[in-house]
Amino acid sequence: MPKPPKKYEVRLTGPAKRDLSGLMEWTVQEFGERAALRYDTLIKQALKDIKADPERPGSKEWPEIMIQGARTYHLEFSRSRVSGSRVKEPRHFLLYRRRDDGVIEVARILHDGRDLQRHLPEDYRGGAVPL
Repeated sequence: MPKPPKKYEVRLTGPAKRDLSGLMEWTVQEFGERAALRYDTLIKQALKDIKADPERPGSKEWPEIMIQGARTYHLEFSRSRVSGSRVKEPRHFLLYRRRDDGVIEVARILHDGRDLQRHLPEDYRGGAVPL
């Protein structure tokens, strides 16, 4: 009998929570409350998606700059799973890793124009010891 799929829990680190807060504040200022609600819905869908499958299509490992198991997932890959009004051009991605204890740790939520390597947490860098 096949083993049931492992259940994961998603947790945002302090920096990811600050990223999210800043992103929502900026979106409200620049595009309004309704746009911020759409973006918030998209981010929640992306978090559900990586919880369901941390290695889902669209996620990417960057072995040249990050430790093994660290991945990015662009919000655009979850856009089609949001019902109702959608974000036209999402510009952010999640930086995360699956830990041995079943937690999907979201380290950052970054704009796709940012230099990933520059914004990596220290323990995600290539020389770090994997969990």
